[in-house]
Amino acid sequence: MIIREAQIDDINQIQIVRNSVIENTLSAPNLVTDEDCKEFMTVRGKGWVCEIDNQIVGFAIADLKEKNIWALFLNPKFEKKGIGQLLHKTMLDWYFTQTRDTVWLGTAFNTRAEKFYRKAGWTEVGTNGTKEIKFEMTFDDWTISTNRQHKVGIMFK
Repeated sequence: MIIREAQIDDINQIQIVRNSVIENTLSAPNLVTDEDCKEFMTVRGKGWVCEIDNQIVGFAIADLKEKNIWALFLNPKFEKKGIGQLLHKTMLDWYFTQTRDTVWLGTAFNTRAEKFYRKAGWTEVGTNGTKEIKFEMTFDDWTISTNRQHKVGIMFK
């Protein structure tokens, strides 16, 4: 398993992963274009992928412009293996080296993602539109969470 910075050539496989999810699905696959992915990965922020046997099985993208987590998705066949945790940590470690600004994200109600973000220390602050919970992570909360994880020698589960 390799976690590495996402490249333009990865966009096709990123789109396959994005459209394979069973929660937080897109109402139409063309809502997120290859150009959107390219812009978020190269202009607005940065992305990372998890690669296993030359196949991208998960990805994460942070948006510095809107101070937002734009994406964190896994191929459902690769869930519950710690990949989401590694992508999450890599992305937030990078984000908070770029800025101390609070970062936010939205995710659907009553999903595994909602539980994941709560366990990771995100704070619910309201809603994002009508169909998503809005979470925030401050620099201080991330620092505390990261220090706690290092002290016990494990990541959250």
